[in-house]
Amino acid sequence: MSSCVFCDILAGKLPSSIIFRDDLCCAFMDIQPVNPGHVLIIPTYHASSLSELDEESGAHIFRTAQRIAKALRGSGLKCEGINIFLADGVAAGQEIFHVHLHIFPRYEGDGFGLRFGPEYGKRPTRKELNDIANKLRIKL
Repeated sequence: MSSCVFCDILAGKLPSSIIFRDDLCCAFMDIQPVNPGHVLIIPTYHASSLSELDEESGAHIFRTAQRIAKALRGSGLKCEGINIFLADGVAAGQEIFHVHLHIFPRYEGDGFGLRFGPEYGKRPTRKELNDIANKLRIKL
């Protein structure tokens, strides 16, 4: 494995502003925040993608995200809502290949938003949805 910035943070080789750490995950402030209070949560072992993340760690990361969301709302930071975001793979926008979950506060007029592709407004038929659901069900 080549150098991983998040593994270096976990090892104390890089500075970080940690707000929570236990055996399964670590939560710290994002150095390029969408808004003040933007937090990243990572597993304490290297997992490049969701498929490499064990289910216990994944569940624990999301439980931690719930706790951080609650803390953000009570912190006094500007926070009218919360976004949770995880990019898995290059096509999804993943830039650091160590699983990380973003939790960031949102407020009206903050300038952040989602952009949908040109096919977004076209609804699939029920048959198309059922065919896709069947393919996924088989793989579960």
